[in-house]
Amino acid sequence: MALDAIAAKVITGVVAPASSPAAPAGVDDGGESFGASLSRLVGTVEESHNSANAAVNGMLTGQLDVHDAMIALQRADLTLQFGVQVRNKLMNAYQEIMRMPV
Repeated sequence: MALDAIAAKVITGVVAPASSPAAPAGVDDGGESFGASLSRLVGTVEESHNSANAAVNGMLTGQLDVHDAMIALQRADLTLQFGVQVRNKLMNAYQEIMRMPV
């Protein structure tokens, strides 16, 4: 399942960085750390899940329409699928690094 930059932004709220020339060695570009990016992705998945649960509860109590609950559930599902795909890519990259001869 391929996701383009627009779909990734819609699902996670994360904007892909624009391509820019590489910074010289030793210069900090002030970007977000990898761990912080992963933490934010997991937080987004969890927030989407909680939002879907709240929407279903609202539907059951009659406060929300069925359509709103279904949209929230689909958004949570897409966010989870995106998170799983990111995890799969990370695992593949790790395995590829471990196969490199030293």
